[in-house]
Amino acid sequence: MEDRHSNDIELDNVGYVPNEDELVNSEKKESNVNTKQNVNKDKDEEADPWLAVLPEIDDNQEPWKYLDCMGRMKRVASYLWLYVCLPILFIGFLYLFICSLDFLSSAFRLLGGEAAGEVISESDILSNPVSGVMIGVLVTVLVQSSSTSTSIVVSMVGAGILEVKIAIPIIMGANIGTSVTNTIVALGQSGDRNEFRRAFGGATVHDMFNWLTVAILLPIEWAFGYLYKLSEAILPEKLDSKEIEIELLKVLTKPFTKLIIEVDKKAITAVATKGEDEVIDVRVLKVCDDGPYNVTPCEYEHLFANTSLTDSQAGVIMLFVSLFLLCFCLFVIIKILHTVLRGKIAHFIKKFINADFPGKLSFLAGYLAILVGAGLTFLVQSSSIFTSAITPLVGVGVITLDRMYPLTLGANIGTTATAMIASLAASGSKLKPSIQVALCHLIFNITGIIIWYPIPFMRQVPISLAKSLGNTTAKYRWFALLYLILVFFLLPGIVFSLSLWSIWALVGFGLPILILFLLIVLVNILQNKRPGWLPVILRDWEFLPQWLHSLKPLDRIITKLLEIVCICCYKRDVEERVGGENSLKSSFVSV
Repeated sequence: MEDRHSNDIELDNVGYVPNEDELVNSEKKESNVNTKQNVNKDKDEEADPWLAVLPEIDDNQEPWKYLDCMGRMKRVASYLWLYVCLPILFIGFLYLFICSLDFLSSAFRLLGGEAAGEVISESDILSNPVSGVMIGVLVTVLVQSSSTSTSIVVSMVGAGILEVKIAIPIIMGANIGTSVTNTIVALGQSGDRNEFRRAFGGATVHDMFNWLTVAILLPIEWAFGYLYKLSEAILPEKLDSKEIEIELLKVLTKPFTKLIIEVDKKAITAVATKGEDEVIDVRVLKVCDDGPYNVTPCEYEHLFANTSLTDSQAGVIMLFVSLFLLCFCLFVIIKILHTVLRGKIAHFIKKFINADFPGKLSFLAGYLAILVGAGLTFLVQSSSIFTSAITPLVGVGVITLDRMYPLTLGANIGTTATAMIASLAASGSKLKPSIQVALCHLIFNITGIIIWYPIPFMRQVPISLAKSLGNTTAKYRWFALLYLILVFFLLPGIVFSLSLWSIWALVGFGLPILILFLLIVLVNILQNKRPGWLPVILRDWEFLPQWLHSLKPLDRIITKLLEIVCICCYKRDVEERVGGENSLKSSFVSV
């Protein structure tokens, strides 16, 4: 039989009013429909977890004409909450989320900013291009901003401390290090396995593009000077400049962040350009001068303006505060997205963001996404903020990984604007080298896009690698932390240490590992695409010990350790609870 609520006009014409039993049956049918939709959603996500099936609301709700006064008031209140209050809350928590990223950047600058400046100032170390890339990664991770690290490098070139050829590998490393922030943000969605899979894949597609581009362009630059020669050919001989400073989104966030903490970015640049010996008692944290002979009023009004804490102590406090605020805002944002992005709205937004142009022009949609990503990143003046803001949308399924990829490529282009603006602060004979380094950053990203995006086969390489990492983290969630520590800290640190020892130590240790890695990748590709080309023993990895081709042994160890920790914590809680009860009983007895 047809549902009576689907024929409202016909029922109204005959004056039909449903009785209480029919309304109860209708609610049961709606409940069954919702349950069936959820089951279908789970089945579809199991079939392809990368194509998220957004939750739907059954549109067969009670018609307005059958609602009494209280029912209509509830309906209006629910719409106001869903489409007015929640969007306002979303904007508010998104603002706090962006501010928390700024606090996180300030915390890392306080903890490692001076050390980062000292590392960059060691120009002898930077003569090795591989160590230059790793320094760029480490410094950008420490200051949590590729804009800051590239601006420091541009300032050093403008001061005549670094040559353009030496600065280019550092710029490449900065491109890699900037993606650590959205990888950290993806950890906030580890509660749901499929959401975590998509969010981590969306974050690491940025990593894969940057690493692959560096792997290709670094040897070419070392052998032929591609970026150096092309940027030199583009620039004219004589240039004039005027110092320019552009702040767009920071105009909105700066009033709030200045009340909490202020850091001196120029202090890091001063250490890098002049050296630690020439800069005495440098402080990254802006504090008031409370000396006995100081009579000028303090110009700073943030919470740490009159503190006696060191930069490191203030950095530790801000690190915990920023991480808590970031996780809390991310949790609330995801909950709001789950509530608002349902039914027709969710499908409309998803189709709009992931839509393609009709017919033969469908390929232009990706290039439009690159332009959008570049424009929005220029607006917020940070690729970290932009990619971190859209990573949760990939997790909940609003943005697909295929659309996240061009948006990320656009973010890489948009972030080069900061270094270009910083280069205009130089003057005289140092202006051209400064602009040349910033231009190398832009050419590097554009060349990477030309390599890894227009050809569909090449486009799938970073996306497939990101999906592989996402699938691994969905199966072993601790792998995300292992990846974060290994890729952004251990690997750059080990390579940098070897390059300090000797270039031949780096070659002797790294070259066999690189060759072995490339052979493993080649065998994996053949196992999936052309297994018949391989000997029988190489068609799978089962001939190796399990710990060499599977994470299961490590997973068992980590799981066992976590069980021991949980049991110890549980026993301690029980002992504390029992001890508290005994002390309470003894106090009653004494009374």
